[in-house]
Amino acid sequence: MAQHPFSAVAGLPGVADAVAEARALVDQLLSHRVLRRRSSQVSAESALRGARASAALDGADWSLEEIRRRTNFANEPSGLVVEGALRVFAEFGQLLRTWEKAPLQVLARLHVLAAAGLAEPERLGRPRLPGEPVAGPPELGEPPAPVEVSARLNQLADLLVRDTLRDSAVPALVVAALVHGEVLALRPFPCANGVVARAAQRLVLISRGLDPKGVSVPEAGHYELGSEAYAAAARQYMSGTPDGVAAWVRHCAAAVGIGAREGLAVCEALQRG
Repeated sequence: MAQHPFSAVAGLPGVADAVAEARALVDQLLSHRVLRRRSSQVSAESALRGARASAALDGADWSLEEIRRRTNFANEPSGLVVEGALRVFAEFGQLLRTWEKAPLQVLARLHVLAAAGLAEPERLGRPRLPGEPVAGPPELGEPPAPVEVSARLNQLADLLVRDTLRDSAVPALVVAALVHGEVLALRPFPCANGVVARAAQRLVLISRGLDPKGVSVPEAGHYELGSEAYAAAARQYMSGTPDGVAAWVRHCAAAVGIGAREGLAVCEALQRG
């Protein structure tokens, strides 16, 4: 059986150690006694915190308390970003099975959820057109042209559904980081690409078994590491060099480790009552 292309990334300098460290922290979380009976509560809280952090990375930095209190977010643009992230993170359970067979279909659905109210209805779930502006952090530079985006997304989808990936030893975290980085680099939609990219990362972590219950909060890890570090790591991935890609995967591994600690904090809070 031919080696899957993602395997080369798993062997880059520092990646294996970073992945192992993050995996150990996630395993510690998954062994917490609270998850034996209350995993659904932890998953729900993880989704809420993940949505909050993902929206914050896109500039809508609302507190958890404010998000819990609100029933209507549509009064201001940043509220629409938060509302979109909440919709995305609430629908993971329905998207997992489709993700494993048709990841591009799921990416489109994620955009529909994330961008409602931010884009015209006819643009929801649709790849951006030539010349169409892209909302997003200017630190990432100009996105690729739509024709390149289409080719690279099709290649990514092909790699994700190949049997060689399912049967390979490529760590879930490496796959998640590459999916996250590629969507962030391509910015296939006119807006909300960051929320979509981070949601895709979480779908991979769940579907490939690193965090099958979705109880860690990797988005909170990215938020804690800081938006500047996040953008810098993304630019390294976009450079396409082995060192740049390795730096991005290590950054994602650090975020996953922090997210596991966030999940542990949720478990401890539930245990204390």
